[in-house]
Amino acid sequence: MLAFGSPCSSSERTSISSCNAMLRELQQLWADIGETEADKDRMLLELEKECLEVYRRKVDEAANSKARLHQSVAAKEAEIATLMASLGQMNVSSPVQSEKKPSSLKEQLAYVTPLVEDLKLRKEERFKQFADINAQIEKITGEILGYSHIINSVNSMNLDEQDLSLRKLTEYQSHLRNLQKEKSERLKKVLEFVNEVHSLCGVLGLDFGKTVSEIHPSLQGTSLEQSTNISDTTLEGLEQTILRLKTERKVRLQKLKDVAASLFELWNLMDTTKEEQVKFSRINFILGSAESDIVEPGALSLDVIQQITAEVERLNTLKASRMKELVMKRRQELEDICCRTHIQPDPSTAADKAKAMIDSGLLDPCELLANIETQINKATEEAFSRKEIMDRIERWLCACEEENWLEDYNRDETRYSAGRGAHINLKRAERARVMVNKIPVMVDNLISKTLAWEDEKKKLFLYDGVRLASILEDYKRTRQQKEEEKKRARDQKKLQDMLLAEKEARFGSKPSPRRSNSFRKVNGYHANGNGSVTPSPRRNSIGCATPELLTPRSYSGRQNGYFKETRRLSTAPLNFVAIPKEDTMSFSSVCGSEPESPPQT
Repeated sequence: MLAFGSPCSSSERTSISSCNAMLRELQQLWADIGETEADKDRMLLELEKECLEVYRRKVDEAANSKARLHQSVAAKEAEIATLMASLGQMNVSSPVQSEKKPSSLKEQLAYVTPLVEDLKLRKEERFKQFADINAQIEKITGEILGYSHIINSVNSMNLDEQDLSLRKLTEYQSHLRNLQKEKSERLKKVLEFVNEVHSLCGVLGLDFGKTVSEIHPSLQGTSLEQSTNISDTTLEGLEQTILRLKTERKVRLQKLKDVAASLFELWNLMDTTKEEQVKFSRINFILGSAESDIVEPGALSLDVIQQITAEVERLNTLKASRMKELVMKRRQELEDICCRTHIQPDPSTAADKAKAMIDSGLLDPCELLANIETQINKATEEAFSRKEIMDRIERWLCACEEENWLEDYNRDETRYSAGRGAHINLKRAERARVMVNKIPVMVDNLISKTLAWEDEKKKLFLYDGVRLASILEDYKRTRQQKEEEKKRARDQKKLQDMLLAEKEARFGSKPSPRRSNSFRKVNGYHANGNGSVTPSPRRNSIGCATPELLTPRSYSGRQNGYFKETRRLSTAPLNFVAIPKEDTMSFSSVCGSEPESPPQT
């Protein structure tokens, strides 16, 4: 049976009483018919299902109607929000969300509909304002672009209906003012560019009117009715023209410098008089000024360069008679460069051979001079690439000289005497031991640098005609042999000392001869100015037991007869302050570098 437990209105109570009456009537009919209780329950259940279906259908219809109304209200509310957002009224709350909003959906829909219409009218008025300002912006933009084309994206960008706020309107007005300001600045910039082009054309001797007319006819200023063009194309054309003229100015200035350098060189060679140089005195002023400071009309014109070029050609013709002297001078310069860098010069241009070929007429002196100039350039470049290795060679040779001095010093039995200046030699010996201990590392680094240079240059590094790597390898082998000889000598001395000790223990010791403390009778030494004794340089004889250490100087003296070795082993102490820091180290950090203790008396 249906249950009605909730409070009901009068109409509902009437409906319920009617249903109850009909139900009672139906039950009476079933009783008269004689329906069983099971059939009555089944028919009542069917009746309840039919009633529920009717209610369900009505509920669904009402829910759909509510959803449609709610969707319409939401759409109107969203439209209101969109319109207010486009107008920049983000601080105004939605009417549907206000405290005085209607309760039912139909009332809400009726409330928001006129608001939407009002906002649409306001949007149309605001859009007209934007359109007017945008038209002015397009006009000035077209002037800036030279009316060549109007960007179609301006409308889509500037007339965005999604943003018609007062803030955006202010931005459009500001943009319009900026365009007007840009127009004024462009006009000023165009005038500055035109003035710069005029100055450059004057310096280069070019036609100014023809140059600017190629950019735009209005830049020449011949027509009063035609305003100066300020478009991007004009500005870019002026910038490119200025860049081209500056490049041309730079090229001509460099060409003038090159020609002037040849002219000055010829003046020096030919001993040109001051009177002949006066007519080209303008060149000195031009070359002495910075590139940007050259503003004199015609200073870098082709006529000026051609005049100097013609003078150089005339002097070259005159120089031919003195070419022999010039060839000898340049050859001597080549030999000086090669001598300083221990490079063998090309024998094909030797002084005697060059003189003979010039006298016989077999060779053009100009070609010979050009060949020597090429050799000088190559020698200079190679000297620059060899500089680091040559510096290392000098440091290594200094270390070798110190090693020779230290060997002589160590053989001096009176080195620890209390004579005047002995402490100076002692300090030098300490520094020399530090340097000598670094010789193997210096040689290995020098070999690595030399091989890297050869790999890079694809040729051998020659030192006075001998490969430096071979000299260094020979030096390493000889040094190793020398160390082995020293070791064998020390072992032999130890053995002799042991035998002598056993002999003394068995037969008794003999008094040793008195040692001489006089510095005057020591062979191989000489006194310094301060009273100290410095070992003189020694030379190993061919028959000595210790092999001779061969350095580039010894190779140079043996195998190259053209250059003479001018530097000898110094007998004075070296200036260790001038020795690079990388080749020195603390004496206390070198193991075994302490001097031998003085003999006990």
